[in-house]
Amino acid sequence: MAYAPARNTGAHLVYAELKRQILSLELKPGTRIYEPAMAAALQVSRTPLREAIRRLISESLLEQQPTGGVLVPVLDAAAISELYEVRAAIESLMARGACAKATPADIETLRGIVERNAAMVKFADDAMNHGKSLHDKIAEIDGNSWSQRFHDQIASQMERYRHFTNNTQERRDRALAEHRILVEAVAADDPEKAARIAFDHVIGARDEALRAISGSSLVIT
Repeated sequence: MAYAPARNTGAHLVYAELKRQILSLELKPGTRIYEPAMAAALQVSRTPLREAIRRLISESLLEQQPTGGVLVPVLDAAAISELYEVRAAIESLMARGACAKATPADIETLRGIVERNAAMVKFADDAMNHGKSLHDKIAEIDGNSWSQRFHDQIASQMERYRHFTNNTQERRDRALAEHRILVEAVAADDPEKAARIAFDHVIGARDEALRAISGSSLVIT
């Protein structure tokens, strides 16, 4: 659902900070937002806080309860699965498109990202960030503005789950291997292979996220 831009800098800063806390899981799923306490913690008045809360509700990053309370949404296994499936389709589409458009300079950039990923693969956050850079670069090469728009919307929602997708060394090593194959498929202008690898890579991340959060009291199954 579309939302109006924040009307002032204060509201935007409050929105950005609350969103960061939600996506990083600093605000745990299921946490209730108490306006007086949150306004005091952020050292702002309740007016920009309320504006930020409305915006986050419109993005489904906060949840309005029938009683009027506002909660950080509980992790929902069905929603996680749906988000990853849609993202897999979009990543597949973008990988296919990138094959025909990638320049030698683009391929060099993609390979450089993979090598930086390899150098930092033992570190979960760094590996995750380099993986995101790779997918963002492929989206840029493809250049489909609608794909990028939907990809960005879904990626924002999925930030809460990314921390679960690469929390083991085995998964990070496997993701790195898949990134190498994907880049070489784009370099070889092999759209079928690139699309398949991109799709399977995201589905693998979905399966890892669902496995990692299974049994958690913060998850709806």
